[in-house]
Amino acid sequence: MQVDSVQRWMEDLKFMTECECMCVLQAKPISLEEDTQGDVILAGGPGPGDPLQLLLKRGWVISTELRRIGQKLAQDRWARVHSMSVRLTCHARSMVSEYSALSRGASQEMNQVEKLLMEKCSELSAVTERCLQVENENVLKSMKACVSETLSTLGQHFGQLLELALTQEVQALVRKIDSSDNIYITESTTGNLFSLTQEGAPLCRIIAKEGGVVALFKVCRQDSFRCLYPQALRTLASICCVEEGVHQLEKVDGVLCLADILTDDSHSEATRAEAAAVVAQVTSPHLSFTQHLSSFLESMEEIVTALVKLCQEASSGEVFLLASAALANITFFDTMACEMLLQLNAIRVLLEACSDKQRVDTPYTRDQIVTILANMSVLEQCASDIIQENGIQLIMGMLSEKPRSGAPAEVAACERVQQKAAVTLARLSRDSDVAREAVRLNCMSRLIELCRSPSERNSSDAVLVACLAALRRLAGVCPEGLQDSDFQQLVQPRLVDSFLLCSNMEESFV
Repeated sequence: MQVDSVQRWMEDLKFMTECECMCVLQAKPISLEEDTQGDVILAGGPGPGDPLQLLLKRGWVISTELRRIGQKLAQDRWARVHSMSVRLTCHARSMVSEYSALSRGASQEMNQVEKLLMEKCSELSAVTERCLQVENENVLKSMKACVSETLSTLGQHFGQLLELALTQEVQALVRKIDSSDNIYITESTTGNLFSLTQEGAPLCRIIAKEGGVVALFKVCRQDSFRCLYPQALRTLASICCVEEGVHQLEKVDGVLCLADILTDDSHSEATRAEAAAVVAQVTSPHLSFTQHLSSFLESMEEIVTALVKLCQEASSGEVFLLASAALANITFFDTMACEMLLQLNAIRVLLEACSDKQRVDTPYTRDQIVTILANMSVLEQCASDIIQENGIQLIMGMLSEKPRSGAPAEVAACERVQQKAAVTLARLSRDSDVAREAVRLNCMSRLIELCRSPSERNSSDAVLVACLAALRRLAGVCPEGLQDSDFQQLVQPRLVDSFLLCSNMEESFV
């Protein structure tokens, strides 16, 4: 009780006051503006003792504030720019002080960037306060350029500091995975790493650069961690969305490890499905850097065989989707894959699966199947196999793919299914037997409907072009299946003229 009461109060105050609350009290304008309701205010801080969550949460808030200050600056809302600059300074100071309290010690580089960041925050607050007192528009215009430059530099320092801090935390996680022989610690740490991969490509690059791929494949090569394989593989699939992740995978013979897992029936279906997801990721045709994955060719036959088997034995739609997606991507990756699939009777496996609602019940899965069929249809032998398995009727059904909901992703998937079904039909119709079977099943009528009715194809130009091409191929074999008006408008003109006619066509509701 002999301690000075003011001193005691000052000590207690550090643990009882939230910086954001003080900031709002200081910066809140007396007059209520209509755009203040969107202000970013943290309700409580991150969980105690969790530097990663602290960085992510504070990082999101500061990034949002920087963006909104830029918007207000463009509108010349100087009062808002200043109040938000004060709040930004408080958020930055909170992040620095809280992270320093929780972290394992900052590097000299981090200390330098912290200092630069806080200096720029102070500079931004000071210059925006001066702008409030300036009435001359020419002076304000020159000061606006200065504020904009300061804001840009501040953003760079903040991004640099955040990257350094996140790198430090990722290094700690990777070291823990690499050195731990405790299954529970490894499981928890791998889960933390997976959560980080969901924050976007920049964090995936950091994880790959700091040895995350190497550590996770080390887990996948230890029998004692078998129950953690699905989690580790799921994390690897996320990391390999960036070029650095794929390069690291190739360096540690990751493809060989994936092939071993896929071909080993002693692994659970969940483990093999997650391995298929990694294969799908590293062979994605949307990523240019995966096309140079030379080590994949050495194990491709084993992987393709294992994936066809996984499709055949899949117990759920999710497992089938992952396996078929990997196969679909591989058919883009190398043309030899299509010949392998033909030898493995993959057409029969895929077409049989289409009648099994447990495995194939979404347009996303049908998108993978029709992608494989479209890529395989360049092979001459493919036509006879598809006829033998009644595949033309299934392709005809895909031309009528409709979304169950209005979700953009599902609508887009349905468009892809229709487009690829038409492409497959056009390629297969080189064979006169296929063309006659398609005409017998009224495929021409459906193609005409898709061309003439924008709503049937969701006004998709890609579907229209594919349907016109398929219709012209069928008309070349069986012209008697067309009415004169359809022939004159959809087949006889140049493709571009038919396209323009159909894309501008208005539906008749008479």
